[in-house]
Amino acid sequence: MNIAQSQMNVCEKYGAQYSPVDLGLKLGISDNFFSGELPLNGLRHPTVGDTCGWYLWAGELSDAADFFKPLHVTHLVDRNPAVARYLGLPPGWRFLLGDDREDVWFDSTLLEI
Repeated sequence: MNIAQSQMNVCEKYGAQYSPVDLGLKLGISDNFFSGELPLNGLRHPTVGDTCGWYLWAGELSDAADFFKPLHVTHLVDRNPAVARYLGLPPGWRFLLGDDREDVWFDSTLLEI
């Protein structure tokens, strides 16, 4: 199954409109995201400029100014296609993944400016 189809399947499962991400855009990702630490978290704000609105982190969220680093979406797809399947969720959606755990929900506060 290709990445677009897996993203559409996630959206259908949770009743969300499919909103594909341009692979050339950037997302924000924590340094520890690929470390194996759980849970993995993601949230999507609206797209702005060259960013797709996704922010991804492992473990606890930090408010440190340098917590998120830019990464092109295509590199995430290459390194972690299991997480990339959630990137078709539209702005306002979040996910949390852990051992035998998958939580996906809509959070309207992510759409507030």
